[in-house]
Amino acid sequence: MNNLLDIKTPAQPQAGALRADYGIDNIGIANAGQIYWNLPGEALYEEIIFRREARIAREGPVVAGTGKHTARSANDKFIVKEPSTDPHVWWGQYNRPIAADKFNELFGRLQGFLQGRDLFVQDCFVGADPEYRMPVRVVTELAWHSLFVRNMFMLPRTADEYRRHVPDFTVIAAPSFKAMPQIDGTPGETFIALSFDQRLCIIGNTAYAGEIKKSVFSVMNYLLPLRGVMPMHCSANVGSAGDVAIFFGLSGTGKTTLSADPGRGLIGDDEHGWSDNGVFNFEGGCYAKVIQLSPTAEPQIYACTRRFGTILENVAQDPVTRLIDLDDASITENTRASYPLEFISNAVEKKRAGHPSNIVLLTCDASGVMPPVARLTPDQALYQFISGYTSKIAGTEVGLGKEPEITFSACFGAPFMVHHPYFYADLLKRKIQRYGAQCWLVNTGWIGGPYGVGKRISIHHTRAILNAALSGKLNDVQYVVDPIFAFGVPASCEGVPSAVLDPASSWPDRDAYMKRYRQLAHRFIDNFKKFEDGCPPEVIKAGPSPQIPR
Repeated sequence: MNNLLDIKTPAQPQAGALRADYGIDNIGIANAGQIYWNLPGEALYEEIIFRREARIAREGPVVAGTGKHTARSANDKFIVKEPSTDPHVWWGQYNRPIAADKFNELFGRLQGFLQGRDLFVQDCFVGADPEYRMPVRVVTELAWHSLFVRNMFMLPRTADEYRRHVPDFTVIAAPSFKAMPQIDGTPGETFIALSFDQRLCIIGNTAYAGEIKKSVFSVMNYLLPLRGVMPMHCSANVGSAGDVAIFFGLSGTGKTTLSADPGRGLIGDDEHGWSDNGVFNFEGGCYAKVIQLSPTAEPQIYACTRRFGTILENVAQDPVTRLIDLDDASITENTRASYPLEFISNAVEKKRAGHPSNIVLLTCDASGVMPPVARLTPDQALYQFISGYTSKIAGTEVGLGKEPEITFSACFGAPFMVHHPYFYADLLKRKIQRYGAQCWLVNTGWIGGPYGVGKRISIHHTRAILNAALSGKLNDVQYVVDPIFAFGVPASCEGVPSAVLDPASSWPDRDAYMKRYRQLAHRFIDNFKKFEDGCPPEVIKAGPSPQIPR
């Protein structure tokens, strides 16, 4: 807000109480309006309402809209091409280069734009493992973005920690600032630009809060592998016996829902690292998709949508009763809830645990042909990990339509991966071999036919499959070899009908099933060609047979 009339706001008297000695002038932000340092959630609520940025729903959550951008703008992400980072970056579709001088010009205009404007600063940390924790600073134009940052990252515990905070990386989010394509060389007015040399990320012309967290995730994806730590787009939980499970998967595959198991401790729902100390969460909160959230199938996440402190992003609300409607997709299919991890009753306080016993690769197969579960060899796991096959669900990215879209997203998170996919895959392989994790492919997509014909696999069946896999019960059943991918498919699983375990039997025409499965296999083969130069032959051979007829 550009407070030209110098109107006193609710939290203005406390704006500098938790100010850090290392100011934002160190990154060239000068002559700003009022700077609100590290306001707690209650004060941010007051500022959000005073500034009319959002509304309060029944029982206390903030309901915020993001305008035209209701999802990530994957095509508007740029990385500064500079000598120190150039050799490490996997340049291409998701890591688009921007020249250092262009970045500096864009940042220079942003610095000028921020003069006289009120700003919100949150000093926080990324990474629950103290050995790999990174101090970050997020400067936002909007108060509700500042609350989002408090929900999503880890916070200093004392006033003295706030005072001594010096960030290793800074993110600036200014939704009302636009790029100038004719000057900046960007496709449009929206941008997410990172400079690893300057340790700076700038975001403009989008209020979608997910850009903030995913930018920090991209930073960790670049820095940690250089230290031998595997960054993962996954959720993670731990059983009472200390057995850790991690769940790789893109948005819409069930990472958040399936990891929020009342019988297991939740380590985190989206972004983790795997070091020689074990698995650790990058974040302090959850950013869950909540469209058509079920109070019976997903009770813990559902309860979070009714709490003070939660941010509901683009969720429909009755302006009179202030009741929310989680089934309403009129704004977007990509409705979200941001809340602190401790809102989940069985969350692990330390946000870290030991090494995984089980690694689950989640896919949402809209073709309706993949088995609901398959046991993978390490090489098969790497093939599936590099492929990152799933179906994008409507709304998770700008430009998606109503129907799921078949896609391959390397490492189950290509838009956030900075290095070459095999760089991450090699890290994963070494950790699987060292710590002996069992790998599984779990399909949460369709059965009985493709999207529009079949139906989506029941979450109750998926939970039964996971419970059997994580408890070791699937180790003792008979397996059949999949005719296309050659991985092992269990012939039985307690609580799961045989027609679910054998998807071909649920189709009215087995020949039509095999034809569709072969078509999908060729999509895998064609996609993997771009990775073959960087992959060893045993991983390439772990894919579908190239001899299958079309």
